[in-house]
Amino acid sequence: MSTVVTAARGWIGTPYRHQASVRGAGADCLGLIRGVWRELYGAEPAEVPAYTADWAEPQGHEALMEASCAHLERYANPCWTPGTVVLFRMKETALAKHLGILSETGAAPKFIHAYSGHAVVESALSAPWRRRVVGWFAFPERSL
Repeated sequence: MSTVVTAARGWIGTPYRHQASVRGAGADCLGLIRGVWRELYGAEPAEVPAYTADWAEPQGHEALMEASCAHLERYANPCWTPGTVVLFRMKETALAKHLGILSETGAAPKFIHAYSGHAVVESALSAPWRRRVVGWFAFPERSL
């Protein structure tokens, strides 16, 4: 099993908390990715500024896409491998503003993500979710 998936599964049940990134205490979707990063590498690559739940939609700024490209390795083509970080655009014309980690592939794919108002969960990567994926990323290949 992927080291990334094992780390992400350790976060399942962590309550949803906007801007949080503490396993067992609270995390949002970015907080989950940040927490897994810390478990894999130690310190995060950059300080995360405060952000709103709308991810800068009024300004049209693709903050989450830019940060993902800056700190993760972007796949040029779709990559449906366990451990891949996926970035979602909830509407075709909206900004990308949700992240998850692929945990299962094949006939019944799944992903781990922080579900707003609930917790970090492992969900089916159903067709509606798959249609919303706009970026596939890998954690850097160092010390995994």
